[in-house]
Amino acid sequence: MPLTAKLSREFYDKFGNAVVDELVNWFNQVDATYKLELRDLNELNFARFDAKLEQRIAELRAELRTGLASLEARFEAKLEQRIAELRGEIATLEGRLLARLGVVEGRFGTLEGRLVRWMFLFWVASLGTSIALIELGR
Repeated sequence: MPLTAKLSREFYDKFGNAVVDELVNWFNQVDATYKLELRDLNELNFARFDAKLEQRIAELRAELRTGLASLEARFEAKLEQRIAELRGEIATLEGRLLARLGVVEGRFGTLEGRLVRWMFLFWVASLGTSIALIELGR
């Protein structure tokens, strides 16, 4: 957009239309040149900014990948450690359960022995009573 300079009538009267028009054209050329240089400078600065931004994004991605890999390795190590601990706890609980099961089986064995003794005692008592009743009835 060219510069539209409004100069006073006195300026035109003093220097003439040709000189003032030439001066206005010169101002317009200078303005266009500065605008073009400014646009070029802005594009150059934006290109540098864009390149730096891309570089920093690439560095950040590399750092994130490294950090995530490290975090993943630590997580896997802790997970494996915790799994080993849980397996140990399960083995301990399994041992305790088997020990208690053995105790329960022992108690059932003892109870079974007692029941057999009591059954034998009642059988002997029943047999004695039956024999006594048979002998009394004769």
